[in-house]
Amino acid sequence: MAVRNRKESGTAERVLDIAERLTQMRGFSNFSYADIAAELGITKASLHYHYPGKAELGEALITRYSERFNEALAEIDRNLPDARARLAAYADLYAGVLRNERMCMCGILAAEYPTLPVAMQSEVIRFFDENERWLTKLLEDGKADETLSYRGRAADVAQGILGALEGAMLVARTYGEVARFEAAATQLLAGLTP
Repeated sequence: MAVRNRKESGTAERVLDIAERLTQMRGFSNFSYADIAAELGITKASLHYHYPGKAELGEALITRYSERFNEALAEIDRNLPDARARLAAYADLYAGVLRNERMCMCGILAAEYPTLPVAMQSEVIRFFDENERWLTKLLEDGKADETLSYRGRAADVAQGILGALEGAMLVARTYGEVARFEAAATQLLAGLTP
């Protein structure tokens, strides 16, 4: 029984891997269970065993993506000495996604927000809220250790950073040039340097 569960779990993870890639490249509404089933060489019915509907699949996708992103943020906090270095590493997370010819999954889902199931909408908002909280703390730390400078409330600046990076990804993707994103991120960071 344990081997069967491990195999099923492996299939569920592979389903998520494929769905994540397809979402980041095409958008959530632009792939179907048939696309995933064909890539895995299984039936659509087998997919429904793991994820009864696309809404459940989407919710699992966002949850896993958020967990991985939060792990990356925790690693940044553990390994980098000052707020400016942590902010640069944060921007590089986005650049890394673009280098793989993908988009931030929650960013692309935000573009489809009105058509998403309610549970997915809530998870997208939670992802952005968690990022804004992390950025707000980072900005407050940066002001305290004098590695960052900004005017206004840290929470407002955090919203601006998140919006700027997500928007820069969209524009860079349109041109197929990661360098466009990197230039925008560099300018953003320069504006926060004391």
